[in-house]
Amino acid sequence: MTITPLPRERRATLHFQSWVRGFAPVFLDTEVDMTRVREHQAAALGEGHRYSLVTYVLHAAARVLASHPEANAAIRGRLRPRIAHYTAASGKLALDKTLDGHRVVVSAVLPDLDQASMDEVQHQVDRYRDGDPAEMAEFAGIRVLGRVPVPLGRVVLRAKLRSLRGRPALMGTFAVSSLRHRPVDSFQSLGGTTVTLGLGRIHDRPVAQDGRVVIAPIMRLSLAFDHRVIDGAEAADVLADLKEGLEQFPAWPVSTPSAALLAGTDSTTEARLA
Repeated sequence: MTITPLPRERRATLHFQSWVRGFAPVFLDTEVDMTRVREHQAAALGEGHRYSLVTYVLHAAARVLASHPEANAAIRGRLRPRIAHYTAASGKLALDKTLDGHRVVVSAVLPDLDQASMDEVQHQVDRYRDGDPAEMAEFAGIRVLGRVPVPLGRVVLRAKLRSLRGRPALMGTFAVSSLRHRPVDSFQSLGGTTVTLGLGRIHDRPVAQDGRVVIAPIMRLSLAFDHRVIDGAEAADVLADLKEGLEQFPAWPVSTPSAALLAGTDSTTEARLA
């Protein structure tokens, strides 16, 4: 047995886990038929556009969160709690990286995704996936937290996250984490936002459609929400709208995918309220 100090590269995760203990998490999940996404993905690839699964989820989730301002929010304070509702949706993406020889999770914030095209989202995803966290300016804060003493690092992180106005730039307004590269069907995580989405693997399964059994690519989609900010009904609406947005993703090509997806979300909301 060997006992060693916690690697400096993991201090950012240590401080984040200490801060996120203030959340009141509740967990939901559903299954999503990814047939339309796979068809769009294949057709786009044939035209020279490569889109990853996480890009589809970021693109769809940002539009759903923008249409649910109660969930596109953040909270702070105990004696005098305050909630900020954001008009733009920024996604926090968890990335598996190596920093100074240690395997760590780092997070990148992709701003204003509710207004971004698929190509713009994929460009940001590629940039962070291919980038070196030891060199990219966006990860300078993580490197600083690894260098300062642990008590000071915890104070620094909490001070940075106190401002509700500045929270989206540091934490996003929703978070996405994927473990689908491994045989993981489902998992729940807290990304430090009111809504955190967890993506499991896609695998072909028999499902009933129109009275017959067919094989379809099914993905388990989980949603963790902070019960201090929203209740289960609102979280369930977000999950249902995201499921619908992915299962009815517009066919390729489409001139205004954002408008088409928003139109589908709006109709769902109207039907629910009727």
